[in-house]
Amino acid sequence: MRGRLSSALKRGTLRSPHEVIAPSELSSSSQVTKTCKINWDGVLYETMPGIAQPFVTSISQSTNSVLMIRPFRFYPNPETVADNAFQRRASRDVDTLAGLARTEFDTAVQTLRDAGVRVDLFEDTPEPEKPDAVFPNNWISTHHDGRIALFPMYSPLRRRERRHDIVEELRQHYRVSEVIDYSGFEEEGCCLEGTGSLVLDHVNKTAYVSLSNRSNPKVIRRFVDDFSYEPITFTSIGIDGRPIYHTNVMMCIGTNFALVALDMIPNKSERSQVCARLKASGKEIIELAPNQVEDFAGNAIELHDAGGQKLLVISARAVPTLTEEQQAALARHVRLVPLKLPTIEMGGGSARCMLTTIHLPML
Repeated sequence: MRGRLSSALKRGTLRSPHEVIAPSELSSSSQVTKTCKINWDGVLYETMPGIAQPFVTSISQSTNSVLMIRPFRFYPNPETVADNAFQRRASRDVDTLAGLARTEFDTAVQTLRDAGVRVDLFEDTPEPEKPDAVFPNNWISTHHDGRIALFPMYSPLRRRERRHDIVEELRQHYRVSEVIDYSGFEEEGCCLEGTGSLVLDHVNKTAYVSLSNRSNPKVIRRFVDDFSYEPITFTSIGIDGRPIYHTNVMMCIGTNFALVALDMIPNKSERSQVCARLKASGKEIIELAPNQVEDFAGNAIELHDAGGQKLLVISARAVPTLTEEQQAALARHVRLVPLKLPTIEMGGGSARCMLTTIHLPML
């Protein structure tokens, strides 16, 4: 092991953002751990023969980089309205809606960049038409070990969103070790819509999933087996009595906190399990009321700026619904970055849905 570590250091593949260690300073792998305090975001590549996946030295919950797709056509998807209670009917024509959505999108991108977030921006393609292209977190996720997952989608219109050209472009800037494509499950009628369905605690390797038409147990099992997460599944019910379609509208996991609508989980055992796991992982639980979820208070995502300051990207519509106590709790962990998205939210998603977090190591 010592020889591999020294070789990695000579090649420059073993990196700590906090200090540079000369090979002569290392006498064992345990000294590496002691010296660096396991506080790395670096990744060790190609130093363990026979192992295809890179060896990750440290994992963080938040990231500084996101993928976003600027919509070409935008309108509430008629194929998803039956189980997405957050969608709203549009009173304007499609061209007007698309123009308004693009304006909101452009403002959101600038707001994120001003806050110190790196945005990898892609344009939607005119054909085939994709009304939900602005919500890429449902079809692609990226991971600290260099893997990318592509997900099976409920709506045939949404299946058009998966774009291999975007994956290839990511390869130009990030280390991509493998692409795992779950889209074949669509032929079995089984779906799992990315980090809409999965709210991932990356550090504690826990996947929280509210079961619905969009989150099939069979695909959940395959994902957690492949990526070594422990699933915590439950059912959450909206104000209208329908199951919540995506977990990420009622739950957000940060580094040291969790926004979650526990009262929307009617089964006491499931509710207790979620609460216990969050507490065991050291999260401060900030409970959301159902009416706050209706205003997208749960559809938020923790990021960080280039200096490491934690940010919470959240709908501007949600912020006024937060109580003083909730805002004070959040202020202990993050700075709020509100996005104004009234048109885009007609599609049934908000700030979190627009952002695919990029956890891939940089080249």
